[in-house]
Amino acid sequence: MPPAALRDQVMTNGRSTNGHLHANGNGNGVTNGGSHAVMSHRTSPSRKQSSPMAPAFMVSAPGKVLFFGEHSPAIAAAISLRSYLHVTTLSKSRRTVSLRFPDIDFIHTWNIDDLPWNIFHRHDKKKSYYSLVTELDPELVEALQPHLDVISLDHPEETRKVHKNTASAFLYLFLSLGMPSFHGCLYTLRSTIPIGAGLGSSASISVCMSAALLLQLRTLSGPHPDQPHEEARLQVERINRWAFVSEMCIHGNPSGVDNTVATQGKAVVFQRTDYARPPAVRPLWDFPELPLLLVDTRQPKSTAHEVAKVGKLREAHPKLVNAILEAMDRVTVTAGEVIDHDEFDEEEEESLQKVGELMNINHGLLVSLGVSHPRLERVRELIDHEGIGWTKLTGAGGGGCSITLLRPGVDKAKLARMEKRLTDENYAQFETTLGGDGVGVLWPAVLKNGTEEDEEGGMEIDLEKFLSAEGTEGVEQLVGVHGGSGEREGWKFWRIESR
Repeated sequence: MPPAALRDQVMTNGRSTNGHLHANGNGNGVTNGGSHAVMSHRTSPSRKQSSPMAPAFMVSAPGKVLFFGEHSPAIAAAISLRSYLHVTTLSKSRRTVSLRFPDIDFIHTWNIDDLPWNIFHRHDKKKSYYSLVTELDPELVEALQPHLDVISLDHPEETRKVHKNTASAFLYLFLSLGMPSFHGCLYTLRSTIPIGAGLGSSASISVCMSAALLLQLRTLSGPHPDQPHEEARLQVERINRWAFVSEMCIHGNPSGVDNTVATQGKAVVFQRTDYARPPAVRPLWDFPELPLLLVDTRQPKSTAHEVAKVGKLREAHPKLVNAILEAMDRVTVTAGEVIDHDEFDEEEEESLQKVGELMNINHGLLVSLGVSHPRLERVRELIDHEGIGWTKLTGAGGGGCSITLLRPGVDKAKLARMEKRLTDENYAQFETTLGGDGVGVLWPAVLKNGTEEDEEGGMEIDLEKFLSAEGTEGVEQLVGVHGGSGEREGWKFWRIESR
């Protein structure tokens, strides 16, 4: 089990870097860019290395889409696009902790002894791994600022803001949960989730960071196949609590929905009646896995702008807009009832058509609120023309992404024709699965791929190969939780079905 095996695995902090990082246990260099390493057999190191404190491991968490609801009570569900965090414990002599997130061009190292441990560990500030933190401590946030101000000085201010938010989230968790005696660590993250598209990319990263730190602290049990559901729920809630703290560092006042879906997977129903309080969230532990085509319009959007637009329309036409929102509420409730019905079969077109028709209705109501966009409508036009599924926008609208529930047995020629049109018109598209697993662990970072090396323990994930994997396909092919024929051996999840 990971907690037992991670007995001495811990992390530390370091200093700013000039673009070079040390990626393996003895600190031999990994340079920024130009990576061409290969996956190596774990029993055949190319040279003698000093022993790290624990083997490398990985954690992964999914993104999410709003399946129904948007501007009303909603169903949010996990998608199979995921973030992957590789954790390497360095040798005892290395007193640094490093973040390397190449997808956002972010790399930084801190010295462990320079970080503000004293204030984070003051008796009136110190938190435990089981603490429920619902707001950030201003003094702790202020104490981090000198360690954030030196980040990415050669990048544009907008990019620096993203980097500083990410680093702030990590350091707040690291200093809250960790201790000065931790060994050095390198955290390398790759994500297949489009950023800024309303797909929960930051929450996925937050869940990865939370789970990794809690594993290193040996405060999580499992995951393992025979784990009782109630015990699994406790572990998931523990990860989710600290992921929410990370989200507060990034977003200020998050709803908590994105990190909840990224942690537990499947889907949730959430409703927010008072924006001064967190929404009510009800897990759908038995939500089925459904085939989904996700299309990114690459049209920038503003959730705040779209929400304000609906609010303004509601002020002008209160009865009419309230009726539309009430109809969306009924659509969401009906969709939940259809999917939760004993006779629902995700492999039968009749069942999927009922859900698809509700998606069409939901989208039409959103259009009537003025929150669609011509590029979203173009996707619907192409999908409807080929007759391959049912499409709606996801998120606040105004751009962002659409989701299409695919019909069973879609004609591959039709799908290829439609995908070519989308590519030609500068859309990004992903064939994904709705309602899959939440946070997962690969300990150690070794996968079995159906080759003869499996008999000798499998293939160790080489960090340089991980860094240089190209795009979604490259990352998924190397470390993805699903291989070509189903779930990959090695990845384990906290699964909490109620049936």
